[in-house]
Formats: sequence, C-alpha cells, structure tokens
Amino acid sequence: MLTSAAPSDVGVPDSIPYSLPIEITLTDPEIIAEVWPKTEGRERDEYVVGALRVGILALRQARGHVDAAAIRHEGEHLLKEVQTALLQHRTHLDNSLSGTLREYFDPSDGRFTERVQSLLKKDGELESLLARKITAQDSEMSKTLAMHVGKESSLFRLLSPTESEGLLAALRTSVNEELASQRTQVLNEFSLDNKEGALARLVLQLTDSNGQLTKNLQGKIDGMLQQFSFDDEKSALSRMKQTIDTTKEAISKHLTLDDENSALFRLRRELLELLEKHTTASQTLQEKVLGALEAMKARREEAAVSTRHGVDFESQVFEVVQTEAQRLRDVATSVGNSTGEVRNCKKGDAVVELGPESPAPGARIVVEAKEDASYDLRAALSEIEEARLNRKADVGLFVFSRKTAPKGLEPLARYGDHVVVIWDSEDNQTDLYLTLGVSVARAICTRKATERSTLTVDFTSIDAALLEISKQVEALDEIRTWSDTIARNSEKITERVRISREKIRKQGDHLSEMVDGLKGVLAKSGTK
Repeated sequence: MLTSAAPSDVGVPDSIPYSLPIEITLTDPEIIAEVWPKTEGRERDEYVVGALRVGILALRQARGHVDAAAIRHEGEHLLKEVQTALLQHRTHLDNSLSGTLREYFDPSDGRFTERVQSLLKKDGELESLLARKITAQDSEMSKTLAMHVGKESSLFRLLSPTESEGLLAALRTSVNEELASQRTQVLNEFSLDNKEGALARLVLQLTDSNGQLTKNLQGKIDGMLQQFSFDDEKSALSRMKQTIDTTKEAISKHLTLDDENSALFRLRRELLELLEKHTTASQTLQEKVLGALEAMKARREEAAVSTRHGVDFESQVFEVVQTEAQRLRDVATSVGNSTGEVRNCKKGDAVVELGPESPAPGARIVVEAKEDASYDLRAALSEIEEARLNRKADVGLFVFSRKTAPKGLEPLARYGDHVVVIWDSEDNQTDLYLTLGVSVARAICTRKATERSTLTVDFTSIDAALLEISKQVEALDEIRTWSDTIARNSEKITERVRISREKIRKQGDHLSEMVDGLKGVLAKSGTK
C-alpha cells in the first residue's frame, strides 16, 4: 500500500485530494530487481514514490511541460550549497593563513621578529660580523692594514733607516757610488798619466803649437790643478764636495724617522692619519648601518600600528573593484566627490553597473570603503543602506579596513542585500575577499533580476559562478606560490591550499554536472 502526498509546488490545482492510496503489483523483472533490496515498509514505499515522481516528471517533460518551480527550487538549493561551501572554505582558509602568518610575523613572538632581534641586538650577528671584519683589533681589516703598512710590512721595512735593504740604505749606497764614480772620472780627465784625458790632450796641443810650455802656462796649469785639489777649501772640487755633503745631509735628514720635519716622518704621519680616518669612517659606517636598521625597525613597528584614512583607502579599494569590474565587462565609476539622489548627500564611494553581457544588465552595486575605527557592523550596514538609496543601487558592498575592522567580524559576509568585506591594502592575499565580495554582490543582482523577469532559469549567472570558481582556484595557486617564499617549512600552508583547491574544484564539477543536466532537460523540451 503506497500513499502519495500531493506536491506543494506552485501551479498544482487546489481541487485534487491531499493524498491518493494506490496498490501496485510489480511484474517487470527490472523494477522488481531494483525495489526488492529495499527494506519492506517506509524505506521501500519512499523509494517507489520517488521513482514514480521521477517517472511522472519525465513524462511531463516529454509532453513539453517543465516544472519551473522545482527547477528554481533546486537552483536556489544548489546556490545555497555552493555559498555554504565557499563560506566554510573561506573561514578555514582564513584561519589557516592567519595562524601561519601570525606564527611568522607576530610582533611579540613571531619567528621573523625573533630573527630580526637576534640580528640587531647587542652582541648579535650583525655586530659580531662588523667587529670580526672591521672594528676589532684582530679584525680582517686590521690584519690587512698591518700586513701592508705595519711594522712587519714590506713598506715599513723599505722606509726603515735601520734596514740594510731599506730605501735609505739603498739611496745612500747609490749616492756614494755615483760620487766616487764622478770623482774618479774628473781626476782621470785632469791626470797627466792618462794620455786620453783632457789635460793631457791640452798639454799635447800646446806643445805641438808652441813647442814648449812657458812658465805662465805652467802657472795657469797649476792654478787649474789647484781648482781640483781637496787641499784648497775654495777649489771647485772642494766646493763640489761640500755641495755633495750638504745634499747627502739633506737626504739623510729627510729620510729619517727621528726628525719630525723629515719627509719620511711626514709620510709615516700621513699614512697613520689616513689609517685613522679609515678607522673613523668604518666606525661611522657601522653606526649608520645600525641607525638605518633601527630606523627600518621603527618604521615597521609604526606601520604595524598606524592607519591610512580617507581618500587613500577609498582609492585603493576602487582600484581593485575597477580591475575586477573590467575583467567581468562591467563599468565601475568613482562617485565619492559628487552628490546622489539625496540632496547634499555624497555617500557611496563608487558604483559598479553590470554590463550588457551580464545576467542582470544595468543592475547597480554601490561600494562604500571605510578605514575608521569608530564604525561597527551596525553603523556599516546603516551607512551602506543610505549609500544604496543615494546611488539608486540594487546591492551595497561595504569594505572595512583590516586595521580598523571590528574584532570577530568575518572577512566576507552577506546581510540581506548588503555584502560586508574586510580588506587589507598591504596584503595582496586579501584581494580574494574583495573580488569574492563583488561576485556575491553580482549574484544578488542576478537573483533579483531573475525574480523580476519571466525567465525560468538563468544559466548565464550559473556559468559566471563557474568561471568565478575557476578564477578563485587560480588565485589559490598564486597564494600557494607566495606561501612557498615565506619559509622552507611552510608545507602546512601549501597542503591547506591544495585541499581547499580540490574542494572548490569538486564543487565546480558538481555544479557543472547539474547545469549540464538542466540544459539537457530543457533542450529536450525545446526551451533555450
């Protein structure tokens, strides 16, 4: 005995009874084989009623009738399941990413903070490196300078007056050798024993010219020889010797370290001053590096607690919304500086008008962005409702800044005709929430347009939802790539992203199968 309740779908006449008792004897072997495994009683009756309903609906569709209400009901149920799955995935992904990023970048006990503190603290790695390389007495720079200009260096030995192979000793030896050579050459030229000398040639020429030397000539020759005698202090040779001795003394005076006015001492002093300046410059560089690191740390701490208000945040939100609108062939317009339908009211920062190829052409979405800690959820919903009325929009999208958003608020949530999103302008990963918020707002516009129209099923919005899911899967792949660069031990993030991606793809495949089934049924009935 089977009792079939009348369906509650729209379009069923009120004159039919609520239930209809039917007794059926099954004779078809295939039907018996399918029904027999079911437990006798309620399970078998419900199974037979369901099969009978499917068969009757198939017959109605074969006759050209489509259960519009059932299809709409199943479509709404499908959209709710997709929305629920996306919300669960978003919450799970947000919790996973937040926990992992907090583990690395938490200002109090994050691994990145610990690493920076270990690098900058006193006796830390940076100070130890600078001490080992520059400032310490046994640093590599000190050893290098000592090797090149120290007491054991080749330059110091070369300039030392006590070294036999030094510059001073070599110069003294060269001067003495040159003076001895010149003295020997001069004496040889004026020696009568040297037949090739200048004096011998002069005597020979005079003898050949005059036949004999006169006493006067002899006196001149004696006077000339006297000029080359060391016994006469006024002779040319003696004066030359005095000049050479003076030059030798001057050279010795300037190549000694005992005299502060000597050239060698001044050279040593300039080298020491140069070394001291280099040491001072190294210390200054170290101080500048430490100061720059401290300033960088201070700027990061300040950036962590500071907020950017007003036009900057609104313009950044508009850039992301405009990019998403262009991708979807919609038109985004910044209207924050102009008044709307309400007199002297400028509420509503931007308006997105769905394009002609969208499921709801001409539908409008108003966007309101706030980076103000005084706004809570109630104030945000009131603000976006006023903005929706002011801009004659169908749906409102309110964007909180993560820095000033109320605690405990979900990153993306729907409240009737309004969508509330939390977005961080300095975190590209939160762009996913903003683009999903735009997609949810477009879906609400599509649903409203579908409810206002006579079209039974709008496959354009469903296809757009499938495309959006594919885009979000690609975004998750980008998140996985970014997570690989955070640290080598971030496999947990990658695994979570992989699991989320697989779940979204399964939902997308399931949605595609259902849409293809609906299209096939409508194609058979002749409805496009």
